[in-house]
Amino acid sequence: MPTKLIWLSDLHYTASGDVLGHDPRVRLEAAIALINDHHADADYCIISGDMVNRGTDGDYAAVAAHLGQLTVPVLPMVGNHDDRVLFARFLAAPPGLDGFLQYAIETPDGLILCLDTLDPGQDSGAFCDLRADWLRDMLARGLPTFIFMHHPPCDMGLPMQDQDRLADGAAFLDLLAGYPNVVQLLIGHVHRPITGVVQGIPFATMRSVLYQAPPPLPAWDWSSFVPAAENPALGVIALDNGAITLQYHDICAYQHGVQSG
Repeated sequence: MPTKLIWLSDLHYTASGDVLGHDPRVRLEAAIALINDHHADADYCIISGDMVNRGTDGDYAAVAAHLGQLTVPVLPMVGNHDDRVLFARFLAAPPGLDGFLQYAIETPDGLILCLDTLDPGQDSGAFCDLRADWLRDMLARGLPTFIFMHHPPCDMGLPMQDQDRLADGAAFLDLLAGYPNVVQLLIGHVHRPITGVVQGIPFATMRSVLYQAPPPLPAWDWSSFVPAAENPALGVIALDNGAITLQYHDICAYQHGVQSG
């Protein structure tokens, strides 16, 4: 049987229940119900960063309690809204690189790498020498490799994300160029479904569980930003002997968890 993954991203959880007019508690409950009802056979649920919106003790405790309702093992990751200390205190993740919350999961169908691209205090991401050395060690194993990360290493054609992408994206991509066993990059942060190829490597992004970024036209920036009236989604991934299939699956209708007025 192929290795089955559920991919969530950008929960932006807050116990107060409001982020840009969206209730992250209601949206996460809908995602959990969908997974438990239809995808309980998944091997893992990977959440590619921004577990919370503000990085407080209360928010991490609350999101951890919600995620405890999942019947699928959770692999949480940090994003720019996260705090490594609080994350490690409240969310169980596999042992990783000292000082960074990144780790590897070996499956019969390939190696899953969950990278820590957090640069504390910055919306953009970072990829330092220590993280690069770890990545080289993992890639040198020669297994088909699927890399999950929060920040995109290249432009996505969207104003917000292209200002706040991985600051060391060129170095990251140059490193990957030496390893043909990299099959796919799976990227959070963007809040839109985008696919493409960069330097010969396929990538895909994921919609947010909470709110979606608008398309690039009509043009927008932070001062004019309004979430798009689009459904939240998750990814259903099958890894099969080094190959990957990704299906996008709506979590609920847009109106579910959106404040009226």
